[in-house]
Amino acid sequence: MPFAQLVIGPPGSGKSTFCDGMHQFMSAIGRKCSVVNLDPANDHTSYPCALDVRDLITLEEIMEDDQLGPNGAVLYALEELEHNWEWLEQGLKGLGEDYVLFDCPGQVELFTHHSSLRNIFFRIQKLGYRLVALHLTDSYILTLPSLYISTLLLSLRAMLQMDLPHLNVLTKIDNLSLYSPLPFNLDFYTEVQDLSYLLPQMAQESSVIGNAKFEGLNTAIVELIEDFGLVSFETLAVEDKKSMMNLLQAIDRAGGYAFGGAEGANDTVWQVAMRDGMSSMTAQDVQERWIDRKEEIDDMERKALEEEAKAKETHSLANDAGDDDEDDDDDIEEVERYVPDGGVKVVRRN
Repeated sequence: MPFAQLVIGPPGSGKSTFCDGMHQFMSAIGRKCSVVNLDPANDHTSYPCALDVRDLITLEEIMEDDQLGPNGAVLYALEELEHNWEWLEQGLKGLGEDYVLFDCPGQVELFTHHSSLRNIFFRIQKLGYRLVALHLTDSYILTLPSLYISTLLLSLRAMLQMDLPHLNVLTKIDNLSLYSPLPFNLDFYTEVQDLSYLLPQMAQESSVIGNAKFEGLNTAIVELIEDFGLVSFETLAVEDKKSMMNLLQAIDRAGGYAFGGAEGANDTVWQVAMRDGMSSMTAQDVQERWIDRKEEIDDMERKALEEEAKAKETHSLANDAGDDDEDDDDDIEEVERYVPDGGVKVVRRN
């Protein structure tokens, strides 16, 4: 039974970058992986594309033929893909048991209330795929309480609409140190703790939001999110292998891969990483790495890499020197083999 990730999220959240990074990471740990592009507006993919919806229909064609804007054209393209399901079905069958990453469009309508993307996902599920929806969001939203609350609403709506195993991911977590300090620790946001503490912060953010006539609305929204109790966040720095490993571990638990992959057992390298605890990172660990001590740890890792490079270079030179000595001995033997015996015997006296 193959596994797949459905990568959704608003524009600029890093979906294509994530697909590229996850494809490289899976290849490094020996897990066969293919990427499927479902975004008709994505004409320059950084990853090797096993299937591309633009081979079926392009955004430019729709906008020209039907006089639609970009957003309407994307919705039309997904409806067209749904109606031409056989094209995608045949393409997926050609991928065999590969782990598949679906790079989806960024229009939020597609994963909040429009039905086409949801219907496509359910049809993929009927093919035997175990799916996990990944809703990516730029971690910049943590810097503004109103943005954070809006993202919680969007994430909640997407979870209810998709009706699949679901993970919300804060991307670009390594950039948080570039922004103004957060009023609370990172785990307050990732675990979606008592949101009433954010109401005063929202009032300070803007006089409009803090207006008394919106106080009841803000409180009702916060209570709605807390009553559902569904939303939480994982974190990701896509260029950091520990962060990628930690997220992939969460994805494997959500999709069932951790309990036995399509090959009958998980990857050997991955089992070693899991056993050694290399992938376990708490919110406190993430805060220490990317917020509190980012520059210090960056310097430590840079020095460690430099020392490792020097050690490899020294080891390489030592091996080359050993090879040269062996080559010299071989050359002497080769000369001795072909020099004829002159009949003169040399005796050394002590």
